[in-house]
Amino acid sequence: MKQDFQNKIIWLTGASSGIGEALAYEFCQRGARLILSARRAAELERVRAQCVDPTRVKILPLDAADLENIPEKGKQARALFGTLDILVNNAGIAQRGRVVETEMLALQRVFQVNFFGAVALTKAVLPEMLERRAGHIVVVSSLTGKLPVPKHAAYCASKHALQGYFNSLRAEVARQGVKVTLLLPGFVQSEISKNSLDERGNPRGKAFAVRRAMRADVAARKMANAIARGKEQYEFGGIERFAVPLYAFTPRLYSYAVKRIKT
Repeated sequence: MKQDFQNKIIWLTGASSGIGEALAYEFCQRGARLILSARRAAELERVRAQCVDPTRVKILPLDAADLENIPEKGKQARALFGTLDILVNNAGIAQRGRVVETEMLALQRVFQVNFFGAVALTKAVLPEMLERRAGHIVVVSSLTGKLPVPKHAAYCASKHALQGYFNSLRAEVARQGVKVTLLLPGFVQSEISKNSLDERGNPRGKAFAVRRAMRADVAARKMANAIARGKEQYEFGGIERFAVPLYAFTPRLYSYAVKRIKT
């Protein structure tokens, strides 16, 4: 097993299930010291217990939508190990519904978690990274951050916002020792669809089927490799990844195709 994260201190959000849980196991196996955050403390404890070395893992419950409390959480995170090498913004929520039927509350909730939560967490740790001239900001976005998808407008918009914000941040801090990596997975097996919001902003409680989704542990390994290599952006997935160049070079053809997809 690679040890390319040996003794690196990583703060990982959205760590209680899915991609976040798989990343926790991957980072720990590769020698990292971890701070795991999510809303469900009991699930975080479960994940910690299953890590290869639980003594190297700390728990810091966090609601990414609670923006006012995030600066204090940043201080607490740094205090756990004394510093922070890598922040992985993985907390996220999905929403499904036609635009005309989706209430503003649902849209606001998606942006609060997916975009503003990641921004607030980044701003909570960035000053110290800049002072040390060392650090790595990682954002788990999605291929939908580069694509329009019917009935997923809120989710797509929040991921597009991440692309614009963190690509801009990278340009700002590139000469100050801080790296920024955007990860854009395609379909991955996780609880995100089950926990997605309906048009009113309430939990849907029912997953929608996705064929040939990648296993979370496979996705986590690919993501960890991209982070270790310091990639600026890493897009991956199954056949769905070809939708990105299709949309970029032949948007009319993509539009024609996506209108005929049952969503």
